[in-house]
Amino acid sequence: MQNPRSRTDDVLLVGSGINSLVCAALLARAGRRVRVLERETVLGGCIRTDELTLPGLRHDTLSTAHPMFLVGPAYAALGKALHAAGLQYCNTDSPTGVLTPDGRHLVLARSRERNVQRFAALRPGDGAAYAAALDEVGAQAPLLFSLLGNELWRLGTAKTLAGAAWKQGPHALAGFFGEALTPARPWLEQRFQSDLVGALLAPWVLHCGLGPDAPLSALMAQVVAFTLEAVGMPMVQGGNANTVRAFETLIREAGGELETGCDVARVLVENGKAVGVRLVDGREYRAKDVVCNVTPTQLYQRLLDPTQVPAPLATQARQWRYGKGNMQIHLALSEAPRWPDASLDSVGYLHLTSGADAISRAVNEAERGLLPAEPTICVAQPTALDPSRAPAGKHILWVQLPECPREPVGDAAGLIEVPAGRRWTPALREAYADRIIERLARQIPNLKASLLARAVISPTDLEAMNMNLVGGDPYGGDCSLDQYFLWRPLRGTRNHATHLDHLWHIGASTHPGPGLGGGSGFLLAQSLGAA
Repeated sequence: MQNPRSRTDDVLLVGSGINSLVCAALLARAGRRVRVLERETVLGGCIRTDELTLPGLRHDTLSTAHPMFLVGPAYAALGKALHAAGLQYCNTDSPTGVLTPDGRHLVLARSRERNVQRFAALRPGDGAAYAAALDEVGAQAPLLFSLLGNELWRLGTAKTLAGAAWKQGPHALAGFFGEALTPARPWLEQRFQSDLVGALLAPWVLHCGLGPDAPLSALMAQVVAFTLEAVGMPMVQGGNANTVRAFETLIREAGGELETGCDVARVLVENGKAVGVRLVDGREYRAKDVVCNVTPTQLYQRLLDPTQVPAPLATQARQWRYGKGNMQIHLALSEAPRWPDASLDSVGYLHLTSGADAISRAVNEAERGLLPAEPTICVAQPTALDPSRAPAGKHILWVQLPECPREPVGDAAGLIEVPAGRRWTPALREAYADRIIERLARQIPNLKASLLARAVISPTDLEAMNMNLVGGDPYGGDCSLDQYFLWRPLRGTRNHATHLDHLWHIGASTHPGPGLGGGSGFLLAQSLGAA
């Protein structure tokens, strides 16, 4: 069955996540005929807003904040147009903070001076150590953001590295890369005397798809702190779905098309070249280039005929590892949460943790299939930044648990009965959520009295919403060093090309990795001719 439309597109994009939207917008505005096909009934991939708990309360169902988008090249290219199309941000001067079980807390400000003062007040020298760490990131920012903002398999990368070696000296550059491989937990212990600084920074490596004992995690913690100081914790006014609406406006105004309910079953290949796709209902769409915003598993084991995938690539796709599962709890409250200190009221992302050791333990437990006894709890406060998300007087909390087993086999605390079958059942989901609510209630004395409703989304539920979130992994695959940089997505691929002409691969599973930055979509759009 052929496409009922007569048009053959220049670029056909499978999936409508942030990278597809960035790529489609840039190419459409450059005069290319683009079409985005989305399997689900709503556009946006991990960007959506729903009334999950009660009417009038708008929860960001999956992702919620945009700091990495604001510092990336996609926003530099499209930000002005997106704002003209209706995108607006709400922000805070307190992007993140930490609250420990004993009530101690620390808030990161957007001011370097205030952060240095706060850290120095904890322990002598910690303020200076923090300033030195971020100065190092600032000094290496041109190199770092060049590596994260460009294709790696290119002559320009070699020139960038050669230029850095010439400027800094080869030994100094090698020293920087060696330091960059340091795991966060030992780095924090060596750099700072106060464990509270470590408790503030360590949780952020979880949002990079890493744990505090993973190589590169110290560098990622520094990069995140550098970014949060620069742009805060921007959340979209009215809900993250307004991001999708703004992109949709740009794409349609430039002549592009977006369709939902289009489940792609196969990439069509003729003479070693991708020429289009076939949907599960038999409809076919033709295009000069096909872009798949999917995992390696989906691309090489589902969308392509197995006979069209070379054996080494098929093996690498089968061996692709997924990371920890995530879980979300969305809360509707009749009043604002009463935190132990007023400084926490306006924090964008607040982590509840005992510190780096507790995070390390929870990561290890989750990776072994256990429900962590003391998981890291990330609490975003959308209505603190944007009161329009709820009716007057009401509030919502967005709770993320980034250390969950994809396939649970037991409870590290020995208190929750985990059913056989290595699966998240509704009963297990709610029982684990009860553990989290009890911990939150110890820090928010009015939580239980003000709780109107809750919606819990398990790792299994996340995958049901978006098939790219395998086992609830929102990062497109484990972000360990062997699956990152030159080796993301696969060792047998380069940049965003595949072994087939005119078939391209973007998304969280590809360089420069996960998050709402839109980096891979931007890079591919450049490769395909966008200005």
